[in-house]
Amino acid sequence: MAVRPTVGFLKTEAGGGAALIAAALVALLLANSPWSAAYFNLIRHETEISIGAFSETLSLQAWVKDGLMTVFFFVVGLEIKQEALKGELSSPRKLALPGIAAVGGLLGPALAYLALNAGGGGAPQGWPVGSATDIAFALAALALAGRDLPGSLRLFLLTLAIADDLGAVGLIAALYHQQIHYGPLLGAGAALAGLILLSQWNEAPFLFRMLGFLTLGAFTLTSGVNTSLAGVAAALTVPIGARGREPEPVIKHFMNSLHPYVAYGILPLYAFTAAGVSFAGVSWRELAAPAPLGVAAALFIGRPAGVLAATWLCVRTGLARRPTGSSWLELFGVALLCGIGFTMSLFIGALAFDGGGETAHMQLVAGAGAGSLLSALAGVVVLRLAARRRRALRGG
Repeated sequence: MAVRPTVGFLKTEAGGGAALIAAALVALLLANSPWSAAYFNLIRHETEISIGAFSETLSLQAWVKDGLMTVFFFVVGLEIKQEALKGELSSPRKLALPGIAAVGGLLGPALAYLALNAGGGGAPQGWPVGSATDIAFALAALALAGRDLPGSLRLFLLTLAIADDLGAVGLIAALYHQQIHYGPLLGAGAALAGLILLSQWNEAPFLFRMLGFLTLGAFTLTSGVNTSLAGVAAALTVPIGARGREPEPVIKHFMNSLHPYVAYGILPLYAFTAAGVSFAGVSWRELAAPAPLGVAAALFIGRPAGVLAATWLCVRTGLARRPTGSSWLELFGVALLCGIGFTMSLFIGALAFDGGGETAHMQLVAGAGAGSLLSALAGVVVLRLAARRRRALRGG
């Protein structure tokens, strides 16, 4: 039996990481080029979508964040459900190490951020910004580190990232919502109830499920609740069993079908619309403010420290063992890669600093970019050293 994650899954994640990097770089170049006006006009252009009683006018940037990113969180929800029922999150023994490491990965960046922002002049509301790993970026960096590393490290990184996503979704649900409109919220509840009933029918046409997802997303968008929650909630209603005589489970069909579009389309498009900021006229004082330094420290210092400390504690107390064949140096390298959180930092930061204006957004991009880049470079260097040491020992 093939062990998930499959080679195809890993290749798609690594390739998607390259697409993310390219999209973010193009956005930054355009925002600081002679074509900056055209770029900002594009991402801020407002478009109305009207279907029946539903009518909403948002900018392209907002449609990507509140519309298309719902599909990303839908895929995240599918991965969480798959792993919780039949994968690495399905038993306390399997969950112990990545689960506790993920808790450390939530606490570490929060403490690092607040250490720089709890006092006067800081922005303490941004403490959740560094709480999740961009798995596409992290796997792309892991692929650069070499092929001599044990496969257990990749599985550990993936499982930890999925547990991270679960924690990030919980933070979004608890902390970020606009004024609640109860009419649309009741509509979203009715749509979700319909999807739950539909989950009992494995052979249901995919069109029915798609219409249910769209209805739930539309009601959630107008209710004031963050649409990422609609994506996760919809995913939890997808059946785990097969559809009719088809060998592939319904949940795996959705994951395999949507994953390439998310990795190569939705996430790069989000990076393109969110990462473009102009640094014209920006002073070093603004870049060295507590908020951007806190975001960078949360990712580059807080996340690796929290993940590694929690992992060490879990192994030391006997709750779990290290991933098979791995060394502490390799686990340190993986912990550093967990600090790559560019896309998720931008997403959560847009909620945390909502209304902060262009300066707050520029500082967020600068802090998330610096922290993620430093984490990627340091992680690759450490893992290359670990791989070289492994080759030397094998050769001796």
